[in-house]
Amino acid sequence: MTEPALSVLSVMTLLSLGHLSESQDWTSPNQVEQPNHPRPHIIFIMTDDQGFNDIGYHNRDIHTPTLDKLAAEGVKLENYYIQPICTPSRSQFITGRYQIHTGLQHSIIRSRQPSCLPFDLRTLPQRLQDSGYSTHMVGKWHLGFYKRDCLPTRRGFHTYFGSLTGSVDYYTYKSCDGPRVCGYDLHDGERVAWDQAGRYSTQLYAQRVRKILAAHDPSSQPLFIFLSFQAVHTPLQTPREYIYPYRRMGNVFRRKYAGMVSAVDEAVRNVTYALRKYGYYKNSVIIFSTDNGGQPLFGGSNWPLRGRKGTYWEGGIRGIGFVHSPLLKRRRRVSKALLHITDWYPTLMGLAGGNVSQMEGLDGYDMWETISDGKESPRLEILHNIDPLYNAARHGSLKNGFGIWNTAVQAAVRVGDWKLLTGNPGYGDWIPPQVLGNFPESWWSLERHTEQKKSLWLFNVADDPYERYNLAENRPDVVKQLLARLTFYNRTAVPVRYPSEDPRADPRRNGGAWGPWEGDGENWEAFYRRKRKIKKQKRKFGKMKSYFRRLNIRMMSNRI
Repeated sequence: MTEPALSVLSVMTLLSLGHLSESQDWTSPNQVEQPNHPRPHIIFIMTDDQGFNDIGYHNRDIHTPTLDKLAAEGVKLENYYIQPICTPSRSQFITGRYQIHTGLQHSIIRSRQPSCLPFDLRTLPQRLQDSGYSTHMVGKWHLGFYKRDCLPTRRGFHTYFGSLTGSVDYYTYKSCDGPRVCGYDLHDGERVAWDQAGRYSTQLYAQRVRKILAAHDPSSQPLFIFLSFQAVHTPLQTPREYIYPYRRMGNVFRRKYAGMVSAVDEAVRNVTYALRKYGYYKNSVIIFSTDNGGQPLFGGSNWPLRGRKGTYWEGGIRGIGFVHSPLLKRRRRVSKALLHITDWYPTLMGLAGGNVSQMEGLDGYDMWETISDGKESPRLEILHNIDPLYNAARHGSLKNGFGIWNTAVQAAVRVGDWKLLTGNPGYGDWIPPQVLGNFPESWWSLERHTEQKKSLWLFNVADDPYERYNLAENRPDVVKQLLARLTFYNRTAVPVRYPSEDPRADPRRNGGAWGPWEGDGENWEAFYRRKRKIKKQKRKFGKMKSYFRRLNIRMMSNRI
């Protein structure tokens, strides 16, 4: 793999590298455990838009007993970094590369854009297939689908069940990309799953994982499952029983959001139960990760970290993460080792028996000994991103960057304990949970901290994890070293892939569903075709039943 962190040793001499400082019973009446397989079963669980303050072991107001127990008996990753929005995090997880090396350094892949993961990159599930794994994905993809070759089943997963776009209704699976550009988005393999509408996605996805586990023989072949919940991304929807425990929360958005988190917790409980029931657990590795920070405007909370989803402040990129496994040598502890989402690729490949040293171009590191044994992290720095297309900072310039770097460009890098941001990092307030959503507008003025005339920030995130003290003027020596790192990384960047929207993607042209639209000579009619037509009377009754179900959900949600 490449070693950018080690290529300028003088940086390391300058910067501080100090680190911050079995129980049984899983509701398991029948634990039919199989002998250990030399390669572990891997279950990677990702949530969407879950903030740093949105899990029980960070915030007692959020009820997540399953996640808390799994984390407490495993290793909590408390110096773990992700990306600020969906597509970048997912692309870095599945390729092991920074987004500057995949062309996805700007924004997300929108539903109508003819873009997806570069075809010349071998994904993590493709590598795992080469190592003999049975690979399955359930949930949100959001890595492009304009061609069939972009689909999860063409990028390394033997089976796929979920949504291809970035956001869908949790019951109807309707997804919109702008006004009046809407379509159905739930897929089973390479077919539209028309018959699954009406079921809450968090529960539906957990049920599909349980079916996969029940149908597979854990002693014959190792299993990799990527369970990618759309929760807790908007729209804020959840069954009433999950909202009821939070009925005393004054903020409606926060109340619904918390209920969605609890629904995820129960889904993970059901998956864990199935791992034990069907004989996987003793030779399994369970990894939990959010994909980016929470969005306070819609119930999420990153408190006490600064910023929110979509920003390069800690609230946007410091993620919830933990590893739970009987294979861990040192369990029940908190790890402060520096870790990034790109590290999962080589780490999981190492567990699978792959030769990571022969996988060129990776930006991640094999972190298993760091996680399992408590050894020092091999990672010394993280390139959070360089986005040349993001709105340039008005007061940034090459001069302000000491002639080394144009500080108008949005970029962020961490080296040791130091973090540098340039350009416009995004909305930079600290937002306590009680000022979310529909509280008085005056509450939003608390700790307003926009710093409109700045384009350069430096923080020691070990001493100042909440980014309150900008040290850029006090430590120009450190600033220059980190600006040089940005220049180094920028020389390795590939051109940005952000094409214009294609009108052919409109679901109205494709049978009413989102899916591939650029031809490749295959039978497209089969992709979008609904199941056989039912009798008119039965269809009419089904529509009425669906209408009243949705009406009841809206009424109860508003009342709660």
